[in-house]
Amino acid sequence: MVRPGGSEESARDKDCSMKNQKRVVAVGGGTGTSTVIHALHQIVPTVDISAVVCVSDSGGSTKRLRDEFGFQAIGDLRQTLAALASEQTQEWVRSLLLYRFHNGKELLGHNLGNLILTALQDMTGSTEKSLTVLQDVFHLKGHIIPVTDIPVDLQITYKNGTVVTGEDILDGPAPKSPIDHVDLTPNAVINADARKSLLMADLIIIGPGDLYGSLMACLAVEGMKETLQQTKAEIVYITNLMTKAAQTKDMSAAKHLSIIEKAIGRPCEYIFINTQKRFDKKYIEYYEKMGEEPVKDDLDLLKKENIKRKVFRDSFARPTEYTQSAADTIHRSVLRHDTTKLSIALTTILQTQNKSQ
Repeated sequence: MVRPGGSEESARDKDCSMKNQKRVVAVGGGTGTSTVIHALHQIVPTVDISAVVCVSDSGGSTKRLRDEFGFQAIGDLRQTLAALASEQTQEWVRSLLLYRFHNGKELLGHNLGNLILTALQDMTGSTEKSLTVLQDVFHLKGHIIPVTDIPVDLQITYKNGTVVTGEDILDGPAPKSPIDHVDLTPNAVINADARKSLLMADLIIIGPGDLYGSLMACLAVEGMKETLQQTKAEIVYITNLMTKAAQTKDMSAAKHLSIIEKAIGRPCEYIFINTQKRFDKKYIEYYEKMGEEPVKDDLDLLKKENIKRKVFRDSFARPTEYTQSAADTIHRSVLRHDTTKLSIALTTILQTQNKSQ
């Protein structure tokens, strides 16, 4: 059987067909994509999970390893890979991949999963091969794919004309001028396996995650827009719970969506938006210190566009108790998407697809 792209089905593709699994691909990176994978775990084995992940991280442990070895950034890849580990039977695998050194001098702040992947990059000569080896060693079911094959950095252009380089800049305070767009430097082409995975997908999930630091870092890759226009997959966009000062200050849900849809060159069939706005004072104060607030739901404005979109509204937010160590200097979210509610909404979509076939 030949699917979009013209290549014959692999053994993995045939296995999906025999099991009548849906091919679901998450696009993004970091905590957001990891959360989606956790949600998809709850509906395994009815889905075959893949993730196309950004490789432009330039902060923390990843930056130190990139500067020393020159390999692709692996922070988002490692975090997404860890999400494939089963909470019931592979908790130690997940803990190992996420473990951060809190003591020592040279290792302080480094993540063990980053060190393992860096060693495998050195041994195999390939980021993608290193991911495959690690998945085989730990018996992780799924497929994690870097969005491109080469080391890249995120280049940020602001509306006042200022241009800066480095994804880590987007974890800072609100800029004087809003972001106009982001690019990758050097120019990068979509990974062939990422392209195939997207073309073969039944459902593609974009977000949640930093709009520019994670999502646009994937969507800006050359060939991504054309691939997402060619695929027959339906697309889900999961709106962020909160704005981010350095990226989306005062930005509504409709504005987020408009940037995503412009980047992919087509409407999203489904949109998830959180309806819960009241949280414990400590969570609100945490975000207020950063100049961040809940994303405003103005998606009803889209009705006048006469484009068919299905909006899922629910209290998707779930507070997460997170104690940040002194060795971890990156701003972390304390409100995350509820994986159970995400899985219920995603199951509804997949069941709808089954009925329409």
